[in-house]
Amino acid sequence: MGTPAKESSATAELARLIAGADSVVALTGAGISVPSGIPDFRSPGTGLWERVDPMEVAHIDAFERDPERFWSFYAQRFDALAHKEPNDAHRALAALEREGLLQAVVTQNVDELHRKAGTRELVEVHGSIASCVCLRCGAQVSREQARSRVAADPAGVPRCDACDAPLKPQVVLFGELLPERALTRAQELCARADVLLCIGSSLEVYPVAGLPELTLARGGALAIVTKGPTPFDGVAGIRLDGDVVEELRALLAALGVSA
Repeated sequence: MGTPAKESSATAELARLIAGADSVVALTGAGISVPSGIPDFRSPGTGLWERVDPMEVAHIDAFERDPERFWSFYAQRFDALAHKEPNDAHRALAALEREGLLQAVVTQNVDELHRKAGTRELVEVHGSIASCVCLRCGAQVSREQARSRVAADPAGVPRCDACDAPLKPQVVLFGELLPERALTRAQELCARADVLLCIGSSLEVYPVAGLPELTLARGGALAIVTKGPTPFDGVAGIRLDGDVVEELRALLAALGVSA
């Protein structure tokens, strides 16, 4: 994993919290995948929504109104994510889980990198690019099958074999509700967590931004590892704002855990 970052007093305190907790849950956002070459959404100059209007290319109404335009964007996103690999921050969380120090990862990301890193108890509250679904008949295909259909279709729109309707990535678009089962599971985990470790998330997008409130309400501790401010900085027990990879390398070192 490379050379661990120098341990800070905050890192040492976080290690003590985790080692002494019965239940630790990680909540991750786009920032944990930036070191894997996946841009986040809102960072000035580099964020994905700096280049395109999400209401035009990532809203359920846009998909239903103009699937060709929708897929002109999403086919590029599928291609961009297809060969990305987890970084050491993803692997650090998988290592903590293997050691029994982390109960689960709740992620806002759809890129599958936690799963590739080896995380077993994973709650993908915004869905995943692993598959696509037909909203008309419910048929599902894998991401690779969808990519093949994009390439074969003259308009670049993957279609259902059964009813010829456009396929939709199984990710939560703007204007859609989060999957009820995933959200309920995330809420249950956070409501029982002694420590909620928030990594690479601005904690501004609801309903996921409400999850830290559940941990705090039951007397649990909130630890935030992300660049830039969040609405919970004032109530976080621990706040680390360095590079997520370096911060989690240092945490593993403080816990005596190897990846």
